Amino acid sequence: MQTETGAENVVWDLSDLYTSVGDDGLGKDLSTIEERSKAFSDRWYGKIGTLSIADFMTMVEEYEQLSESYIRMGSFVNLMYSTDSNNADYGRMLQRVREVSARASSHTVFFSVQITQLSDERLTQLLDAPEMTSRRHWLEGIIEEKAHMLTEDGERVMSAKSNTSRSSWVRLHDVLMNGASFSVRGEEMPLASVSRLMFDADRDLRKDAADALSAGLAKDAEQHAYVFNTIIADCEATDQLRKYPTWISSRNKSNEVSDAAVETLIQSVVKRYDLVHRAYGLKKKLLGLDTFYDYDRNAAVGSESRHWSWQEAKDIVIQTYTDFDPKAGEIAAMFFDRNWIHAPVKKGKRSGAYAAPTCASAHPYIFTNFTGTSRDVETLAHEMGHGIHQYLSRSAGSLLMYTPLTVAETASVFGEMLTFKKLMESTTTQEEKLALMMSKIDGMVNTIFRQIALNRFEHAMHVTRRAEGELSVAQINDIWLRTQSEQFGEAVVLRPGYETWWSYISHFISTPGYVYAYSFGELLVLALYELYQKDPAGFVPEYMNLLAAGGSKRPEDLLTPLGVDITDPTFWNQGLAVVERFIGEAEKLAGH
Repeated sequence: MQTETGAENVVWDLSDLYTSVGDDGLGKDLSTIEERSKAFSDRWYGKIGTLSIADFMTMVEEYEQLSESYIRMGSFVNLMYSTDSNNADYGRMLQRVREVSARASSHTVFFSVQITQLSDERLTQLLDAPEMTSRRHWLEGIIEEKAHMLTEDGERVMSAKSNTSRSSWVRLHDVLMNGASFSVRGEEMPLASVSRLMFDADRDLRKDAADALSAGLAKDAEQHAYVFNTIIADCEATDQLRKYPTWISSRNKSNEVSDAAVETLIQSVVKRYDLVHRAYGLKKKLLGLDTFYDYDRNAAVGSESRHWSWQEAKDIVIQTYTDFDPKAGEIAAMFFDRNWIHAPVKKGKRSGAYAAPTCASAHPYIFTNFTGTSRDVETLAHEMGHGIHQYLSRSAGSLLMYTPLTVAETASVFGEMLTFKKLMESTTTQEEKLALMMSKIDGMVNTIFRQIALNRFEHAMHVTRRAEGELSVAQINDIWLRTQSEQFGEAVVLRPGYETWWSYISHFISTPGYVYAYSFGELLVLALYELYQKDPAGFVPEYMNLLAAGGSKRPEDLLTPLGVDITDPTFWNQGLAVVERFIGEAEKLAGH
């Protein structure tokens, strides 16, 4: 059932991070990072309050260089591990880097803590210093953490225990999920391959794939439930220590958005679940179905089921970004030409896709599972948007190159939209246009509404677990079905087996609170794309500046030059109106 695409041998070259794991590569940093960190402490501990501005900046530069080393080591081993979590050598290397980094970073814990202990007068002096201009927002971020920071000893304990707390459970989840095998018509395959079959035009094959997924997930449900419970308990303990008011407040703070703003986004989307019902109602008619089941949601409509080779995907992604901006096209081409992408589907490899920014002195890498669907092409464009964003943001330095998750999704979703428009331009028939339009609507529904429904599930899990203690598989299944049913209404019939599908969603484990950022990013991009269409010449330079700025400003300040106000509650309704317009256009194409 797996068709060759040409992506089978597209693997990345990690030598720009390290040429080896020995003494001339990773081993060198591993053997010296603790000594370097201790030397940093010996030089600066207890002196932050009396340093001249020049010496303070020298200290910051040294800290940034240390950060580069930590990030480089962590990026290297995580990239390797994600391609084969069943490789024992990769697992040992990952754990060794984590343990060495935890010991070494205990020497630098004082840095942020002692900065927050400075007087308001001293902090103002530092913030206003001309030398601090390029790193001002980094310092502002540390100051804002003051209310949630522990003592030096407390922070040192948190750092030392990090490898035996949440990160270990994340690794266990990855091992279980990436090593899982699902039997579809007698063929054993990993999650990525089963997921791909959910998009197939053959309904019987979709059903068989869904049944295989349900059966496979049910076998490990108890283990995943225990991991999830433990993750939530760990989050609760950390939130109590750091005095965060809600389970998601720490995530919102790192995203640099208020709890109130996020709640406005969530409620705005929940109020328009009717668009999900309308979209699936249309698909049900187009597919000629009497009943629309869970395995029908991502079914390809019409000719959208065409197969894409890796070369075709590469060509259209590069051309799409080149047409938008030549510099963006040049960067996209580098990912392919310099082997910065890992694309095959194989057992042990993590499912899904991501772009890893690594460090400022290197470059990003793209990870995907390419099977040749149109959705895979858009996913490649999505991750390429991340990659271009991360490549440009390196100019902000390792302290400020990383954007909050909310803005981090902007370039990726914008890239998807550009690619969708390019695909639409290449179509010649009404049937092809409708197929692509329905595929795009599927993407919107999954990115905006499904992610908020996942947020509602995650919210209920954290709140209920904190109130009632450890939750059983049955309780988790009930919460999942309730929050999913609220999204689908009567438009989708959920069959027995669907109740355990929460267990394969890694974001719940690896990055609690993450998922709403997808909805945030999609709705933001729908508004940005409207601006782009009105004034391409004026929009592109400001947009590229936004990407290069990385995390050097707050999200609202980054977006102000583009004419966007994310603090305005009506903003989200503008994006939702675009979704409604897309559905209306599809209904017209379909003659409904």
